[in-house]
Amino acid sequence: MPRRTRAELPEGDTDSLKENSALSNGVKDSVKKEKVNDGKGKGKARRIEPEPVDEESDQTQADDNADVDADGDVDTDGDVDADGDPENVDGSPRSRKRARVNAEGDFAPSTPTTPKREQVATLPRDADGFIPGSIVRIQLHNFLTYDWVEFRPGPYLNMILGPNGTGKSSIACAICLGLNWPPSILGRANEISSFVKHGKESGYIEIELKGAKGQKNLVIRRNLSAKSKSSTLTLNGKSCTGKEITNRMAKLNVQVGNLWYLALSVLSAGSDCVYDKVSEFAQMTPQQLLRETQRAAGDVNLSNWHDTLITAGKELKNLQDVCTLQKSSDEQERLKTMQERNSQLERDVQRYQERKRIEKDIDVLKVLIPVNEYHEAKERYQKAKDRQRELHARVRKLKDRNAPAHAKLEYALPYVLSPIYSQTSRQLAVQHKEYEKAREKKKTASRQKFQQMKNKWGENDKLVPTQERDAEDVTSRLDGLKRAEKERVKKIKEIQGHNEKWQKELDNPPKLEDVEAINAEMRKVNREHSQTTTRMEDLQERQRKNVDSSAAQQANISGALDQLKNLEDERHRKLEKLRLWDRDMADAVVWLRNHQDKFKMEVFEPPMICCTVPDRRYTDAIEACFNQDQLKILVTQCEEDYAALNNYLNDSEQAGLRKGARINVWFRPKVDVIPPPMNEAELKALGFDDYAINKIECPDGLLWFLTREVNLHRTAIGLDASKVDVNAAMEAVSRDGGGAKFIAGRVMNTVSRSRYGKRAAANMTKDLRPARNLVNSTIDPEIKRKLDQTIQEARQALEVINEDANNLAAEEREIRSEEALFKKTFDALEARKKDVNNQKRRLATLAAKIETNKNKLKDLENAPSVEDERAKLKKKLFEISKKRVRIVKEYTQLIRAAIADQVEATRSGLEFLQVGANKNALEVLCQEKDEKYQRALAEFEEADQIFIATKADAKSKRDISLELVRGMDEEFQQQFAKMEMDGSVHDRSVNDLRKALEVQRANLDMISQTNPGVVEQYERRKNEIEALTKILEDREKDTRRVEREIKNARDRWQPALEQLVASIGKKFSAAFDRIGCAGEIRISPHDDYDKWAIDILVKFRDNEKLQLLTGQRQSGGERSLTTILYLMSLTEEARTPFSLVDEINQGMDQRAERAVHNSLVEVTCKPDSAQYFLITPKLLPDLDYHERMKVLCVNNGEWLPETPGLGNMNRLIESFVQLNRDRVSRDRSFRAG
Repeated sequence: MPRRTRAELPEGDTDSLKENSALSNGVKDSVKKEKVNDGKGKGKARRIEPEPVDEESDQTQADDNADVDADGDVDTDGDVDADGDPENVDGSPRSRKRARVNAEGDFAPSTPTTPKREQVATLPRDADGFIPGSIVRIQLHNFLTYDWVEFRPGPYLNMILGPNGTGKSSIACAICLGLNWPPSILGRANEISSFVKHGKESGYIEIELKGAKGQKNLVIRRNLSAKSKSSTLTLNGKSCTGKEITNRMAKLNVQVGNLWYLALSVLSAGSDCVYDKVSEFAQMTPQQLLRETQRAAGDVNLSNWHDTLITAGKELKNLQDVCTLQKSSDEQERLKTMQERNSQLERDVQRYQERKRIEKDIDVLKVLIPVNEYHEAKERYQKAKDRQRELHARVRKLKDRNAPAHAKLEYALPYVLSPIYSQTSRQLAVQHKEYEKAREKKKTASRQKFQQMKNKWGENDKLVPTQERDAEDVTSRLDGLKRAEKERVKKIKEIQGHNEKWQKELDNPPKLEDVEAINAEMRKVNREHSQTTTRMEDLQERQRKNVDSSAAQQANISGALDQLKNLEDERHRKLEKLRLWDRDMADAVVWLRNHQDKFKMEVFEPPMICCTVPDRRYTDAIEACFNQDQLKILVTQCEEDYAALNNYLNDSEQAGLRKGARINVWFRPKVDVIPPPMNEAELKALGFDDYAINKIECPDGLLWFLTREVNLHRTAIGLDASKVDVNAAMEAVSRDGGGAKFIAGRVMNTVSRSRYGKRAAANMTKDLRPARNLVNSTIDPEIKRKLDQTIQEARQALEVINEDANNLAAEEREIRSEEALFKKTFDALEARKKDVNNQKRRLATLAAKIETNKNKLKDLENAPSVEDERAKLKKKLFEISKKRVRIVKEYTQLIRAAIADQVEATRSGLEFLQVGANKNALEVLCQEKDEKYQRALAEFEEADQIFIATKADAKSKRDISLELVRGMDEEFQQQFAKMEMDGSVHDRSVNDLRKALEVQRANLDMISQTNPGVVEQYERRKNEIEALTKILEDREKDTRRVEREIKNARDRWQPALEQLVASIGKKFSAAFDRIGCAGEIRISPHDDYDKWAIDILVKFRDNEKLQLLTGQRQSGGERSLTTILYLMSLTEEARTPFSLVDEINQGMDQRAERAVHNSLVEVTCKPDSAQYFLITPKLLPDLDYHERMKVLCVNNGEWLPETPGLGNMNRLIESFVQLNRDRVSRDRSFRAG
């Protein structure tokens, strides 16, 4: 009885079934049933937490494509000019710089040096997680084991599981053939018709690939026929050729024919084929391994550089071979023959050249005559100059001779009244002022003396009361001496009484407690208190941690609130948008906001931040008026601020910007600008709404930049293009002879007028792009949600912290009550101890007081007598009287000094008057001596006029001679320069030169003309000699050029290759280390660049050395393990959107298989990993899985249920788990019963 099968999909793929229901309904009566289920790695497997994926990274690339103005390489539409480079520089197929041939002739990228190698990225990932070129859907009909099936893989690792023979490798074959690979690459069958299911006439493979961002997916179908060796292809339902499919694959970076990511990976079912492919890899020559590694994982230029080296190496070898045979060639002989023939014609050529020489001499003489005329004029000019200088010196001499008289007006004369002012070197005016100053000084000294007298009088007035009080005090003390004597006797008796009382108390002290007993009790209490102290310290530590946690949560809340506030700030959002575009400029804006006080006037932030367009309809048009530099430039209002800002940001590191950052700064002094091309009435008549300057809001100081630099005041905008008369507008904006821009609808018109001919107006149009910088950015709801969540979580944490704080406070009150009890006990002991110590101190104090009183008593008993004290008081009264006498003497001396100063002031006044009289007399003397000087000056002015005339004549002749010299050829100019250096230009006079000119003309007439044909023949053969000589020399030059080309290409290729191999080798060695083995890859250089190679060396046993991987030396499992580890090492360097490996665990032991599987999951489930397919018939338990991977299970059988979904793998697993739970529950109930 025949087996019945049908295709069934997981629940997630029902949409695809609906789209292809017509096909699926027709294959239910097929021969075999295949079932593909997708799971999520359930069961006992360990899970690896996914890394976060930055879904905005793809948008960043688009934002980085900065627009360049008309002077740059790329216009706003991304078109490339004649010398430009592609618009993007990273992250897309157009991101590579265009390769050029440089000055040395080698094929190299446009940059002169090899940059640091960066990992080549795939195309940007879309929002659904797929990279353009990834496989979104596969549908098979009558293909190998399948009647019909359709499934959708995930964007990362897809693990395809199933027993042998279920059709896993058929999926690999379908991918290969469906994307237009030839059948031969599979090693399964060479004819495409062999892949149609047995017994069926036709079938097809349909693969849906993810399209580029913003474009629809590509659906490729390959129709197969069992009766034909050919097949047909369709792309999105339209017929196409295989070449078109190949080209589309290349644009998506699907590398057709890439050995690593398809041919080596697509392995058909059965261990024999697996080992064949592994053996094929191992038997690949090291040279092929190098080429394929470059192509699969290296920089796109690596293969180009390598090809350049191979081609140039072969060219160099050919050139060297030709140069080796050159000496024996006929070219040298032919060169010698031509040289001999030319030597026979040299006499005629010499005669011809002699005639040419004379003609040349005539031309030289025609130039030398005006040159020497200029020379003679120059000599006349020199004589006039000497005469002028001589008279000038005479005038100067007279002026100097008269200088002493004038100097006496300025310098001092000897004056006999005072030696101090008799120096002749002092200026008279200065002397006059000094006399006046001396007079004032004496007057000031007199005033000071009077002030001192006044002060002394005041001092006496102040001193009198004090002295009188002192005198009265002394008198009073004299009267109180008797009373003091009585007091002394009384105090002696009091002291004696106190001493007797205190001595009795010392003789009968009170009974005191033992201090040591009290101390013992205190130590006991302290020991009991130490535990309480420890508890308090522990509590305080916990309270500190609680406070720190509270502060941290408060900081989180404060930070999140600040970020929410920044999100609501439009200027902050614009700043963050600028940071994505130009981080250096954003840092400069932040610095400027904090340092505006450093500038004289306000410095404006970039227009994209401080400019807004209130009417959204005009935003696209106004932003189109700016180029990228104008949108992100700092604008100053004065020259000082411009220089200061440049110094802070560009010329120094004071602003703390990134090293090498260049910040655009703008300033222009205000001048008149070109007015708008149309007045308001004309503007409305032509259909325009307004000028751009009127539709933008900005600080007043920024209007000068928008007018002077962006010309917004001359850019008219018409929102409705149908109302704008473009031709009339062109004439209007260009009628003043210049040009301007205007915008009609969604088109910008740039009008210019030719400067020549009819001065016709020309218009260049460009479509507007949507504005990105002047639009108001919206708040990202996801960021706001995260910040709100952060605040909520922090506040919840604060509640927990406050609750802990309350518990800690209660514990603190309990400990402090224990502290209070301890303190009460301790204070009582302290009081007892203090009382004992106080008693002891009192007794010691009484003893000390007794000794003190004894000393006082001794002093009182030995006090001086009353007569001695009376004598001392009288002496003091005498001293007071002496002070009064001293003040009177000092006052008298001040009066005498004031009189002397008055006399000196009078003397200085008289000297001042005498100097003034001398100054007037000197002025009259100077006027008399100036008359002779004026006559000499007139004679000098006459000579100066002659000097000016001769100078003008010499200059005129010089200009004529220079014009003639410059009009001659370069050879004559070199000859003339030589004649000037050796002085032979002026050896002959003008008359001699004119005679020589006539002689040369006569000599020219005497020489007959030579047949120009002879000269022509001579010159032609001479050119042939030079050409042949050049050929021989060019071969040498080409050899040097190719050698230089090889060096330049190698300088780029070898470091990049070494860096690539080092990166791959590091991962390869690390992979071997993880499984306890050793592996290494090396570059093997060679003189022939096509023989450079990569050697793979492996070691699987401790007693071995590293050995070269070959198809014979290692076992099948070792070769298989080496193959997959090498491919995995290439994975992170790859540029393909998807890869596939089939049954990589064949021949491996469990340890190697587990290590390979876990490493593959780790590498292929990273956020930036491409799509991968892993086909395997078996798995070990407890392997690592990842949330990003997708598991596809392939099942088959003879009698699968007819009901769709009945055999769903996810449901079967859930049923199995539920059954286990029910069984456990029943067992527990049974034991409980």
